Amino acid sequence: MISRMHRRDWLRAAAAGGASLVILRDSRSARGYFANEKLGAALVGLSGRGQWFVETVPRIGEDVVALCDVNQSRAADAFKKFPGVRQFKDFRKMLDEMGQQIDAVFVATPDNTHAVISAGAMRAGKHVYCEKPLTHDVAEARALRQLARRQGVVTQMGNQGTATEAFRRAVELIQAGSIGAIQEIHVWDGGGSGPRKPPEGSEPVPEGLDWDLWLGPAAERPFHRQWLQWHAWRDFATGNAGNWGPHSGNLPFKAMKIDSLWHADPATRPLVRVHVEMSETERVAFPRWSSIRYEVPARGDLEPIEFNHYYGAPEGRKRVEEHLGRRLDWGDAGERKWKEHGGCLIVGTEGMIKSTEHNSSFTLLPEDKFAGFEGPPQTLPRSGSHEREFTAACKGGPATMSNFDYAGPLVEFLLLANVATLVGETLEFDPLGCKVVNHAAADAALRREYRQGWSL
Repeated sequence: MISRMHRRDWLRAAAAGGASLVILRDSRSARGYFANEKLGAALVGLSGRGQWFVETVPRIGEDVVALCDVNQSRAADAFKKFPGVRQFKDFRKMLDEMGQQIDAVFVATPDNTHAVISAGAMRAGKHVYCEKPLTHDVAEARALRQLARRQGVVTQMGNQGTATEAFRRAVELIQAGSIGAIQEIHVWDGGGSGPRKPPEGSEPVPEGLDWDLWLGPAAERPFHRQWLQWHAWRDFATGNAGNWGPHSGNLPFKAMKIDSLWHADPATRPLVRVHVEMSETERVAFPRWSSIRYEVPARGDLEPIEFNHYYGAPEGRKRVEEHLGRRLDWGDAGERKWKEHGGCLIVGTEGMIKSTEHNSSFTLLPEDKFAGFEGPPQTLPRSGSHEREFTAACKGGPATMSNFDYAGPLVEFLLLANVATLVGETLEFDPLGCKVVNHAAADAALRREYRQGWSL
């Protein structure tokens, strides 16, 4: 038997492309020999979205070897599911004490701490699956992409629609020209919380909550229960640019090869211009509605194109409805079930593709024109499960599709919306240098100052 530590060394080598150097005495390939072995998985963030991984990781056949949550009370149910598995509040202590038993770390905490946890795990040589959005800030996404490359670890961002048959087929159809040359991109999601005032005063910290660890790199402040409604606050959340954008905006970003700008020839000096309209400037929370228009430059043989992303914007809804010839179901039309609260519409010269908010289903339009349409042959691999794709890659299998080298540019692109609504002016973003070149305050807003004791 190969020892568990030796197996882990092999897994790291396989993920970095070194699997072919391993020679076994029997006839089984190195990759096949270890493919059925279980990963040692650490789960960080066990309530809220983290509950998905509490259920999913064991279900897909991997071992949960460590559990970590800053709120031990909220994590109590998860702890009960894994008797005997070590429990932690601080992910750094977990990595220090359990490093040799951990192969992969699953991160499902509030957006504010995604980057520091993922970076810590990668520096410890662990594969990382991080829920969307990958990071809280644009610059953090760049740092994680670079770190993943240096460490040679397997990564995946949790925009699960990427693994679906529908997403990959829609990409194939668009890139094969099935709906003609793409003329317009419209993506829509819900709006923000609107103007809010930070809570005043302080309250006792609830039992079981480590408030200092919950804050992570954010500025220190007294505890107040309102902060725990973290999706409303810029300090901890990313609004729907990060909450829904990695789902709804993923299909056009992938299909139109916008990520290629992050790997372009420096001599081309590509710039993405970001225009903004919004209900109000809101520096503490997020505006009630905003409309973001990206001017995307040419990519290889692809012409420049506009990418429109509407966050609760009435005018954006109107533009989509004009193309569809009907109203979207925003709770006030159709079945009134909010079935179309998010999604995307990609308009070509020969037809349109309308996708749901997760990009996990789509419709070719007009439907009568595409009845019985088979389309081009398959060109993209199929995995069927975002999490299984990740664990298979950890064991030497094919690369994940939403790895940080792709997810990093996607998140940088989307989170520029939050910078634009913060400053209220048009931005010119250099995707190679990760810089806003025309606005010093906006460039500074690509990153935040970490409080003492925290670093990336």
